[in-house]
Amino acid sequence: MVDRLRFDDEVVVVTGAGSGLGRAYALELAARGAKLVVNDLGGSTDGQGSDASAAARVVAEIEAQGGEAVASFDSVATPAGGKAIVAAALDKWGRLDALISNAGILRDRSYAKLDFDEARSVIDVHLWGGGFFVAQPAFNAMKEGGRGGRILLTTSASGLLGNFGQASYGAAKMGLVGLMRTLRIEGEKAGIKVNALAPIAGTRLTGAPVDDDAPKGPGKVAPIAVALAHAQCPTNGEIYMAGAGWYSRVMIGVTEGWVSPDATAETILANWDKVSDASTYSEPRSAGDISTIMRNITG
Repeated sequence: MVDRLRFDDEVVVVTGAGSGLGRAYALELAARGAKLVVNDLGGSTDGQGSDASAAARVVAEIEAQGGEAVASFDSVATPAGGKAIVAAALDKWGRLDALISNAGILRDRSYAKLDFDEARSVIDVHLWGGGFFVAQPAFNAMKEGGRGGRILLTTSASGLLGNFGQASYGAAKMGLVGLMRTLRIEGEKAGIKVNALAPIAGTRLTGAPVDDDAPKGPGKVAPIAVALAHAQCPTNGEIYMAGAGWYSRVMIGVTEGWVSPDATAETILANWDKVSDASTYSEPRSAGDISTIMRNITG
């Protein structure tokens, strides 16, 4: 029988936790003993306005179940907001064990008609906000605390694979993957594990919110977020996709390719099937691994 994962005495920050996926994560973590900073600006799906009631409601839910939580209404999209979110954990409990960076907005527009101010606001929330303004102070707090920690960044199928009308959103979400890979390397010595999750669920942000326990509800994603936030999870530097009870690892690989010291554009095209053949591939863990792969293949 598998022992239930517990978070007793541990402190977790969840951004965008006023509804949807973030709320599902926060409630499940609290049910397992974690102390929560429930962060949510409470704005609209395109980032307008604010409403403190969203985060406050989730805190009330947690407290009604006997858990501990504090609300944070700060914006992830500013350095000051990010620091304040992490400070809420440190000021209340003196530690931070895990961060789930989940806050997000959408302002979809085709690339040809992209408004750069709108695009900047999306990137500010997802990449600058989730990846830097909140994650950096969290990373530093974990490093200084000496206990390590876990950071879970939220990527997306739109970033990994592309989606019409989501150029800015997709760019931000794929940018988080590159950041995650670098933080894996920089945090490893301090025991900080950093991974990325691409959730698939019906939420307010997708325009089709459903109950947590619905087939495509946020509750079907929460288990893997909880697992990745737990100290027992050995994974570091990986990408996962989850939804509707499906849990999968997303890989970044390089094919064995084709070698020709005298290659020309013409001969490369003539051997395009060998360049692209994915029957044999490697999964490099860092940019440094590429040199080893090239040396092994080219001799």
